[in-house]
Amino acid sequence: MPHATVDHRDLLRETLRRFRRGLAVAAVFSLFISVLQLTVPLYMLQVFDRVLSSGNLDTLAMLTVIAVGALAVFAVLEYIRARVYLVMGDGLARRLTLPTLQAAVSDTLNGRSRAAGEASRDLNELRTFLTGNAISVPLDLLWSPLFLLVLFLLHPAFGFIALGSGAVLFAMSVIGDLATRRPLAEASDAAAESFGEVGGAVRNAEVIEAMGMLPAVGRRWQHAQDRMLRLLDGGNGKGKAIAAASRSLRLCMQIAVLGTGALLVVERQATPGTIIAASIITSRFLQPFDRLIGTWRQWVFALSAWQRVRRLLDAAAERRSAMTFPKPAGRLSVDRVTFVPRGHDRPVLTGVSFALEPGETLGVVGPSAAGKSTLARLLVGLWAPTAGGIYLDGHSVFLWDREDFGRHVGYLPQAVALLDGTVRDNIARMTDADPRAVVAAARRAGVHDMIGRLPFGYDTVLGDGGFALSGGQRQRIGLARALFGEPRFLVLDEPNSNLDGDGEQALLAALADAKRDGATIVLVAHRPSVMTIADRLLVLKDGRVDQFGERAEVLRRITGPAPVADDDGSGAAGNVSRLVPQRGQP
Repeated sequence: MPHATVDHRDLLRETLRRFRRGLAVAAVFSLFISVLQLTVPLYMLQVFDRVLSSGNLDTLAMLTVIAVGALAVFAVLEYIRARVYLVMGDGLARRLTLPTLQAAVSDTLNGRSRAAGEASRDLNELRTFLTGNAISVPLDLLWSPLFLLVLFLLHPAFGFIALGSGAVLFAMSVIGDLATRRPLAEASDAAAESFGEVGGAVRNAEVIEAMGMLPAVGRRWQHAQDRMLRLLDGGNGKGKAIAAASRSLRLCMQIAVLGTGALLVVERQATPGTIIAASIITSRFLQPFDRLIGTWRQWVFALSAWQRVRRLLDAAAERRSAMTFPKPAGRLSVDRVTFVPRGHDRPVLTGVSFALEPGETLGVVGPSAAGKSTLARLLVGLWAPTAGGIYLDGHSVFLWDREDFGRHVGYLPQAVALLDGTVRDNIARMTDADPRAVVAAARRAGVHDMIGRLPFGYDTVLGDGGFALSGGQRQRIGLARALFGEPRFLVLDEPNSNLDGDGEQALLAALADAKRDGATIVLVAHRPSVMTIADRLLVLKDGRVDQFGERAEVLRRITGPAPVADDDGSGAAGNVSRLVPQRGQP
């Protein structure tokens, strides 16, 4: 079943609600954990004031059994609280991974090629933060007044010392936040950009190495890296200075507690056990304040990652329908389509309209930059038209649920990209499909024998570290992927650009078979030979329809009477070649 469409803003709100519920559960466990952390100081108090003065070993044994039992419960509750944080982190990843990936793909289609990598890194950083130690600091602070109350009960002097120390440490935390938030947030954003540039460089390693661009690319990356490190060092330097000062203050406060306790014992206002208990409890009371200073960086980085994910999801305002539809017959209607790319003020396509019946093949021709590839992308719903609409059997190709739409559509882009996986995985569109269906698609594309000559046949691994295919091999496997599942609508953008004579004949045979099966085909090509299979021609010029109609009629209107075609259609192909500038021509 296709996934249901979810509004990204609703998803973020629901995720935050679940996050707050998880924090509430963790807060309850934190309360009991804080109470149980009084076990050791109270044990020391009783040992010094009761056992040592009375010499009663039974009391010591009973106190020890109670303390050990309490610490065992403490360990269990700590583990449960840690599991709550793990569940929160895993839940965040499960809920946001697919929507974030979808939003990143949408962002990539609109020109931000690094979006997917950045989003994946940000989600991983958020999960690491939720499952780490920094997330528990606010909850520990929440129950700190409990320790303060116990200190006041031991003696008001201990309480006032701890209260003053906590106020000073909290002020230092605020100062640390003001001093480090902006540079650390900027460093986090700069790091995301830097990692994105590295990923882009790696993907284009062949061009970089062949044309000696590595030093220049390296200097650009080093400049971005230096900026990120300057921001990071500036923020970290201030943060570490404040953290060092807070630790020193914490130790000074413990000395103050010990000294005050000694004075109170001398004046017979406290017992020796009170000194030990007050020292331990004061340390526990001040610990969250000290940790708060040390974990600002993690909080700032996590907040920056969340803001980037939220901006990405908020920007993905394009909505797809969750409706599924019956298998289409292949009736295509393009109604006054105008398209202006994001960030541009001039349309690439203007008022394009035409219609195709099931089983018809349309050839799209025209000079470079006429809008042919843009039209191909719009036909398969990659972008939404700025105006007008494109409909397959009466349903918008853009709003149609992607998974359901993909079952009925085959698309071969101009630049064929195969995913990391086996040949079988790529042809099957990364699904666990019946091997017979995979072989059937390969046979229709005429690549079954070619695949058999690969090192491991259909199990040959492609992608990083896998077998390197030639451009023609990639294109033919891409064609098999497009033909997988016997789609009713095929959009092929320059499907013969890397093919030799045999590959082109296999392409023509595959298109003829699809046409006989009733598939509607849209064919964009510069090389005219494949246009012999077209029933109709669409001539684009400056983003507008210059000519549309039956192939012979369009050729007659533009080039005059067509010469008598040979059996292979070469005469018609020759006329088409006059409409399309060949590579190397202006």
